[in-house]
Order: sequence, then structure tokens, then C-alpha cells
Amino acid sequence: MTIEGTYVPSPSQWVREQIEAYERSGGTEANTLLDTGIPVIIVTMKGRNSGNVRKIALMRVEHDGEYALVASMGGAPTNPVWYYNLVADPRNVTVQDGPAPFEVTVREVTGDERTVWWARSVAVFPNYAGYQEKTARTIPVLIAAPR
Repeated sequence: MTIEGTYVPSPSQWVREQIEAYERSGGTEANTLLDTGIPVIIVTMKGRNSGNVRKIALMRVEHDGEYALVASMGGAPTNPVWYYNLVADPRNVTVQDGPAPFEVTVREVTGDERTVWWARSVAVFPNYAGYQEKTARTIPVLIAAPR
């Protein structure tokens, strides 16, 4: 599946360059967060207002073929815009974890399920715990399940 529409790259140069290199190389380049060594995935979606195609790199938190998408925004007081895009259109989404993107359905988790996925996420990227301490909001965790 290719998500149809006009691709509008991130306004952040390093994010644009990372996504471009990851996609161009089939995930063999630019596949970690900067110089941390922590693997990333590419998530593609449509903007809920613009209809434009958007792409983000997120930490690779995978378990049994599903992926956690943590809407941390570094502990900011509001959710990232991409969170609202995914909630608005949870079936028009792809994840790329390696050579090619694949279709996923996204859902937000709560309660005990969120607790389990949050622990998995913090195990991969410990900074998430500090981000949660910085903000009064509960950082959303969405799960991307292959279709």
C-alpha cells in the first residue's frame, strides 16, 4: 500500500534527511536515532486537516510483530500533531522497519495494556520516563498492528 497524496517533509532538516536516507537505503542507513544506536521505524500517515502525506521516525519498540508509537513530544504539555493524525485515520498508516513499508492499523492502549507497552517503551528508550515526569498529561501509547 502506498498512501496517496502530496508528501510534505518534516520542517526539521535532520528528520527529513533521516527519513530520506532510511527509505532510500531500505532501512540499512539512518536506522537509529542520531548517534544513540537506538533503532527507529518510519511511520507514514495522512494529515487529518491537510490530507498531505506525513512521515515520522519513532523509536523501534516491537513485540510479537506489533509496534508501540509513543506520543511523547519530549514531555511537552500537548500531544504531537501526528498523534491526532493517527487517531483520525488509524487504517491509512504504514510502518517501515527494514526494506519496505507495510500496512498497519493503529489503536491507542489504556490500563494494564498501556502499562505493559509503556514498560517495553521505557526499556528501549529510558528518556520516556523523564518525559512523563515533565508533563501533567499521560503520554499516549498507540499500537501499530500489521494487517
